[in-house]
Amino acid sequence: MTTDSPRWYKSSYSGNGGQCVEVAVNLVASRGVVPVRDSKSPSGLTLNVPAGAFASFVEGIKDGEFDAV
Repeated sequence: MTTDSPRWYKSSYSGNGGQCVEVAVNLVASRGVVPVRDSKSPSGLTLNVPAGAFASFVEGIKDGEFDAV
């Protein structure tokens, strides 16, 4: 079941340091976007990333493309 209300979650790798982002992947099917927000400001601004761009970003992370040199 798809809903138009975002269901926010943080990665299980996130600690309690407050430096986290939350995503709502449940909107990919209905809107084609992955909303992203700052976990410290849940009522603040949301960035709606196109699903394909978000998938490419995640793959880049997994492949080490953004690792510090």
